Amino acid sequence: MSFKDLQLIDPLLKAIEEQGYNTPTQVQQKTIPFVLAKKDVITSAQTGTGKTAAFALPILQMLSKNQDSVKRGKTIKALVVSPTRELALQIGNNFKAYGRHTNLRTTVVFGGAPVEPQIDVLTKGVDILVATPGRLIDLQKQEVINLDQVEILVLDEADLMLDMGFIDNVKHIVSLCPEKKQILLFSATMPFKVEQLANTILKSPERIEVSAALSDSNNIGQVLYYVPKRNKIELCLHLLRNEIKGSILIFRRTKFGVDKLEKTLIKNGYQVETLHGDKSQTDRQTALKKFKSGQVNILIATDVAARGIDINELDAVINFDLPNIPETYVHRIGRTGRAGNSGMSYSFCSADEKAYVQSIQQLLQIQIPVEENHPYPLDPAAKAIIHKSKQTGSKHKKGRKSAASKKKKKRWY
Repeated sequence: MSFKDLQLIDPLLKAIEEQGYNTPTQVQQKTIPFVLAKKDVITSAQTGTGKTAAFALPILQMLSKNQDSVKRGKTIKALVVSPTRELALQIGNNFKAYGRHTNLRTTVVFGGAPVEPQIDVLTKGVDILVATPGRLIDLQKQEVINLDQVEILVLDEADLMLDMGFIDNVKHIVSLCPEKKQILLFSATMPFKVEQLANTILKSPERIEVSAALSDSNNIGQVLYYVPKRNKIELCLHLLRNEIKGSILIFRRTKFGVDKLEKTLIKNGYQVETLHGDKSQTDRQTALKKFKSGQVNILIATDVAARGIDINELDAVINFDLPNIPETYVHRIGRTGRAGNSGMSYSFCSADEKAYVQSIQQLLQIQIPVEENHPYPLDPAAKAIIHKSKQTGSKHKKGRKSAASKKKKKRWY
């Protein structure tokens, strides 16, 4: 299938070609026709699957067809709500790139930055607004933004949005838009709270699921290290000195952990930048710019700060702390091995994280290779616990499988 087969207009096809894209991804093939048909849509897909284009391209097309009236009204016709500043900026850049041969105007507003320049742009009129929830509501209260004419509302990374405590903000934003509107909800995972929100605000939506498995990422190597928690930093230093080279993204669970690892690596002579929620917008953008330009080769981040970061040439990902949500693991390692490049993922597992490994392997339906030849192995007692847990889990799994065969499993879609 080509982008032309999706019935996209010539200005969009020209922009897509200039971006170097040839074939639509799975999520684009499935989503774009429903959006063009003006259906409400729920799409479950990881970041990195091309989901921004899955909603940006059809939105640009639908607004372009009514461009004269849009231009006269200077009103917001499409609103994209995104949980983080980085992701909002990335979405805004994509809209501008795909819409470069149209006269549609896109702008981005977010917190942590001066509000006056954003107000200046908004008062001149925009067609497509990309916003973080807090800044959007603040500007609406100041009567700078009017959402009465919104035709299409996109809620992107809905799971992260709700995890960050934006549920009330999201519901308020929905209520500020007209009752008759098209809603597109995108989420990396579909926990109950996201389904509950979808059931409340969407009308007879089309449901699309793009597998979280790494079907498109055979060029990502994976390796697992069992290591005592107290020795994780030593193992990280050992691997950086002897094995892991190039541009490296390291994931830690907390901002305290990010800062602690940063100090250690700098003390050992490494060039490092960090991303977490306490960083100002300016500092976060500076850190990303330095990492992408190669001024530093190591970026340490929390999951919240890293969601939406688009880095094409990333050599390795280190899961210093394993995520407790298996889909997050897929999201993390999918940062490397892009655009035909190869990449590696290195995961450190302490004794208390063994259950996370089991969940990840169950999702991926693979066994991640274990590297035992390193200086900081788990002690025999901890290994025995992990081995026993795996055997017990296997027995329980067989029991569950037998029970499951007696009744049909209900899935969200």
